[in-house]
Amino acid sequence: MNSNHLEGLAKRLSSLLPSSAHHLREDMEQNLRSGLESGLRKMNLVSREEFDTQTAVLLRTREKLEALEVLVDELTAKLDTDNKST
Repeated sequence: MNSNHLEGLAKRLSSLLPSSAHHLREDMEQNLRSGLESGLRKMNLVSREEFDTQTAVLLRTREKLEALEVLVDELTAKLDTDNKST
């Protein structure tokens, strides 16, 4: 989450304060923003870019695995054929 999203969320949350607590709004927004940033850091989240990169790596790995499975099946079949003919 970028700082604009956090700031917007903090503002929306602080807007829920009653009008009599309007003077507390700025402090509340700053405290909420700090709390949200701290909580998100503890969650060990990854960026969308990193997620997309890892998804692409996983797809390539899956394709290679499938190709190797086909190759192993072909070699196994060839060995079985060779063993039956001897």
